[in-house]
Amino acid sequence: MSTLTQRQNQITEIARSEGFVGIEDIAVRLDVTPQTIRRDIKLLCDMGILHRYHGGASLMTNTRNRDHARRREDMAHEKARIGEMVAAHIPDGASLFLNIGTTTEAIAQALLGKKDLHVVTNNINVVTLLSSREDFDITIAGGQVRKRDLAVVGEATIGFINQFKVDFGIIGISGIDEDGTLLDFDYREVQVAQAIIANSRTTFLATDHTKFGRRAMVKLGHLNDLDGLFIDALPAAPYAEMLEASKVSVHVAKP
Repeated sequence: MSTLTQRQNQITEIARSEGFVGIEDIAVRLDVTPQTIRRDIKLLCDMGILHRYHGGASLMTNTRNRDHARRREDMAHEKARIGEMVAAHIPDGASLFLNIGTTTEAIAQALLGKKDLHVVTNNINVVTLLSSREDFDITIAGGQVRKRDLAVVGEATIGFINQFKVDFGIIGISGIDEDGTLLDFDYREVQVAQAIIANSRTTFLATDHTKFGRRAMVKLGHLNDLDGLFIDALPAAPYAEMLEASKVSVHVAKP
């Protein structure tokens, strides 16, 4: 990184922590023109640090491999609290989908206290966590393995999910807009989450409060598509008002 300017290092760190940098957003945050940010992103892409998308860029896969481990450590205590709260709403013997993400992995850890669960997942990390329980029936979706976080995604994954109808679908998210729109960075990941919502009798979203206002490109759905939202703390305005006006049941983990 020694060849990068301070601003280019800032862009890279934002991509590392938030998953995606939007040209217009970063231009405002760094108080430069969008043309300057485009030049910076082009250079970072040429160097193999970022991968260009319409409207911005994200870290290259080989850099983001380490990002999953970092995200697992970020807000780890809060995610554990969320996991325990979600697990308390899952009865023994239930069937459920668990999708990808470090929060859903924390939920999987908490589910080890349950009995006779039937779990369908596209998350290899979840399979590893739950495989110690002989009374759990665990089914993993087929598809393409995303190496950076051991997620399984793609058309085959969606087709597999569509063969099931389960009691609970538990998903994570990358961002929640102030109008209640659910956002993520990966179109393939979003398609799998949408299939989970469509094939679950009850859908829970589990996320920490830092996802409110976090920008991402791909629309997954809306808060009103869900039955329950599980968070570690209520967000500040205007998100608190948006939650109050929504139809979703909000559950806040105890400190």
